[in-house]
Amino acid sequence: MEHLIKPKKGTRRKARRIGRGNASGRGTYSGKGLKGQKSRSGKGPRPGFEGGQLPLIKRLPEQRGFTNKFKIQYSIVNVGDFVDYEGKDPITPSVLVEAGFIKNIKYPVKVLGRGDLAKALIVSAHKFSSTAKEKIEKAGGQVEEISK
Repeated sequence: MEHLIKPKKGTRRKARRIGRGNASGRGTYSGKGLKGQKSRSGKGPRPGFEGGQLPLIKRLPEQRGFTNKFKIQYSIVNVGDFVDYEGKDPITPSVLVEAGFIKNIKYPVKVLGRGDLAKALIVSAHKFSSTAKEKIEKAGGQVEEISK
């Protein structure tokens, strides 16, 4: 019985046969114009082919390397920046924004070890370099790592 199954009348349309005489409405050149590469049968020129002119992809400068999309960008602060800090509260990213050491809290904060520290401070940041940790603890302070 399967051989009797047919689509409903009017649901399938026959493909238009072009290039089969003048009476077909698409006879003679079949809408392809006159001679030339684009009038011939077959695929035609490859994508990006510009007729022999140097293609756009070759005219652009070469780009080398790649961008690592997993790289974490940090807002960087040095231990030496804390010398002028007056206060008992811990140094947090929000305190650093208020003091003007970083622009905003968009990126995690990393403390690096450039400079010297003479007073004990509690510093909270996302990451610390080993020298920064050493200098803060040597001055009698504490290091608190914030999880992201």
